[in-house]
Amino acid sequence: MGRRTEHPILNTLINLISRQLITALALFIGTGLLIVFTNLQSSHGFTIIPKYGYSSLIISLPTSPKPHPLPPTLAEWQDSTNSGDYFSQVRTTQVGYLIWSQFPVRVYVEPPKAVSENQAKGWVNSVLQGVQEWNTYLPLTIVQQPEVADIMIVRKAPPLQISPGSNISRARSAQSTYELYTSNKVLSHRFTILLSPSQTGKYIQAATRHEFGHALGIWGHSPLQTDALYFSQVRNPSLISVRDVNTLKRVYEQPTSLGWSLVDNSKIN
Repeated sequence: MGRRTEHPILNTLINLISRQLITALALFIGTGLLIVFTNLQSSHGFTIIPKYGYSSLIISLPTSPKPHPLPPTLAEWQDSTNSGDYFSQVRTTQVGYLIWSQFPVRVYVEPPKAVSENQAKGWVNSVLQGVQEWNTYLPLTIVQQPEVADIMIVRKAPPLQISPGSNISRARSAQSTYELYTSNKVLSHRFTILLSPSQTGKYIQAATRHEFGHALGIWGHSPLQTDALYFSQVRNPSLISVRDVNTLKRVYEQPTSLGWSLVDNSKIN
C-alpha cells in the first residue's frame, strides 16, 4: 500500500470546519430555529418533516403552552345526549394543539383551471358547502386572496402514500398539511387542503368536511363511521356529529403555543 501524505494545514481546516458544524448543530437543536414544518396525514397517524429550513432569528417557543379563551360558539355548545367524544385519538404537535385564536378563520378556495366553467363552479360550490357546515361551530369567512388565507383548499391530487409494511404506493382522496410561521413575533400556522380531482358528487363535500375538521384542530380520526372524522372514506359519509363537535370543543380547551408571543433569544444577555 502507498504511504499517505499528511497535509497539516488542510487537516487543521477540516477539523475547524467540523467543530463549527457541530457547534451550529447544537445551537440549531437548542434554540428551536426550525420553526416551519409540514405534517403529512396517513391512515396510521401523522409524520412531522421539515419543509422550509430555519429562521434567521434565534427564537424559541413560549416557555409553556397556554389555553386561549373558548370561542363563544364553542363555549355555548352543550351536548344534551352525552354522546362522548374521541379526544383521546387527537394528536398533539410540536407546538401543542392546532388551535385558532383569531376569528373569523379566513378560507380561500382556489377555482379549478383544467375543467369547464360549469364543472369549476360545481366543484367550488360543493367545497363551500362542506366549509359552511363548520361555520356553526367556529366563525369562518371566505376570502378572495390566497395570500391572506389561514386555510387554502386546492383541487389537486395528494402525493401517493406508501402502505405500511410494504413498498406499494396508493392514491388518496385528500390531504391536510400545515406550516408554522411568525407574524409580529407571534407563532402562527396555516393549512393547505388538497382534494383529489377524482372525487365527484357528494364525496367532494364529504372530503372537504373531513379535512376541514383536521384544519380546525381535530388532528386525529374517529373510530366510528357515524362521525365526519372517521378514519376511512365510506359509501354514505356522515355529517358533522355531536361527537365531532364535542371533540372540537375539548381540543379548544387545551394549551398551545400557537397565538402566543415567541421569546427572542438574541436579546437575552
